[in-house]
Amino acid sequence: MISRTLIPAAVSVVIACAQQPLSQQPLVLSNEQITVGIYPTGASIVSVTRQDDPEKLNPLWNPGPGRGHFLCLDGFGPPSKEEQAAGLRSHGEAVAQPFQVLDSSSRELRMRATLPLLEETVTRVYRVFPGEPVLWVETEVESHTGFDRPMSWGEHATIGWPFLEPGKTVVDLSAVRAQTRPYTARPGSLPRRLPPGQDFVWPNAPGVDGKAVDLRVAPLQFHSIDHTTQLMDPSKPIGWATAIHTDKRLMIGWVFRREEFPWLQNWENYPPDIKKAARGVEFSTQPYDVPRREAVDQGRLFGTPTFRWLPAKSKVSATFLMFWVRVPEKFLRVDDIHFEGNTLVVSDRTAQLSVSIPMSRRL
Repeated sequence: MISRTLIPAAVSVVIACAQQPLSQQPLVLSNEQITVGIYPTGASIVSVTRQDDPEKLNPLWNPGPGRGHFLCLDGFGPPSKEEQAAGLRSHGEAVAQPFQVLDSSSRELRMRATLPLLEETVTRVYRVFPGEPVLWVETEVESHTGFDRPMSWGEHATIGWPFLEPGKTVVDLSAVRAQTRPYTARPGSLPRRLPPGQDFVWPNAPGVDGKAVDLRVAPLQFHSIDHTTQLMDPSKPIGWATAIHTDKRLMIGWVFRREEFPWLQNWENYPPDIKKAARGVEFSTQPYDVPRREAVDQGRLFGTPTFRWLPAKSKVSATFLMFWVRVPEKFLRVDDIHFEGNTLVVSDRTAQLSVSIPMSRRL
């Protein structure tokens, strides 16, 4: 069963990671189009900027270890009380682990960390190719235990201010069925726009007032917190998420293999101080950031598994890409993303516009 209490796991990560030394400088990958910053702590992607942007706008949330786009492995959400007593933390062991740089150049970074409590080795490779506004990320997880076990893996991609702006930032997903997170209201928390535990079809969620809420668009006024899970379209081999700032005409997007990450969590944290706002587009192996035991107990949601197996003494891997591009005027939504050869085509069918991103490879 899903926990009825909404635990602000991402907030716990921020508090815990604030104890990490923030004086470290991010490692930098760069080409003619973009510059990307990556922290050795947790291997977090903390910034992406365009070379042609005089403002050097970074769409990612509150750069620092355990922020931006961070890796939740092997755990996504709070640990059980027994795991916590053993030393495990919220969002897995990797998020606060120092990664060793194995190889580094201006266009490729290879990092590795050992997770001593989980007895796993994580290797993360980041690449940019000449002339492409795209970051490729390949991750391999090796188990050192002699038994199969369920694993929790989340790519906690998160946007923030000033890219995340009331009424001007829109998020699109390759989602079909969706559900609002079950919760019990807690005194002092931000109000919610959505009722708990309700199924819906993305992006039109039921509101607490009985009216539909279009989750694509950031609300005109920030003063709420909500969390939904989305099943990525099972008829397509890739899943994707995008966010567009409609005034700045800039779009960030993530593309991944649907079989590796069948779920995407939409976390909306909209405090009145918009500079502290965050919105997670977190693609993962499970529908909610809950303790491993709860994900396994649930088993399936919408007929889809809620965890992934890590076989004994074996390796599993996953790959995703992140792009950061300009969009044409009147390009206001994303209806489809697909590959045509090695070109990624991002389409706004309403405006009959598309953005084509030539690449050296494809998923």
